[in-house]
Amino acid sequence: MIPTMFTCADCGETIKYVNKSGCGGTGYATVREDGIEKKVCYRCCAKRDCAEMAATGRIVLYLTAGSMVTNWPGTLKFRVAHSRPGRHNFAGRMVSVWFTDSDGREWYGRNIGDNQILRCKRLKAA
Repeated sequence: MIPTMFTCADCGETIKYVNKSGCGGTGYATVREDGIEKKVCYRCCAKRDCAEMAATGRIVLYLTAGSMVTNWPGTLKFRVAHSRPGRHNFAGRMVSVWFTDSDGREWYGRNIGDNQILRCKRLKAA
């Protein structure tokens, strides 16, 4: 367990991250902005994802086995309100889910195939 030290490009906090499981994460995501590679802490990843959701109305998230919608590091989580399994003509299986974000907006997501990738879009207000 070797600790990773980095400074988050968004919040400016210097973080010492220890991966207790010994596999997987580093404690940060790497983003490229203006040709410069920057490290962003997992907490700020959630803030960036929320901002993208608000600005574009679309985002790629992940569908977990526990009926949760999460971002890549798992710092942004939404509970699935409703899901419906289906069939896809190419990938075989498909799951449609509906969830509400932290601002109360309704979202629809679709997972196709044998993976966790969930392509999401905000639904129009009624």
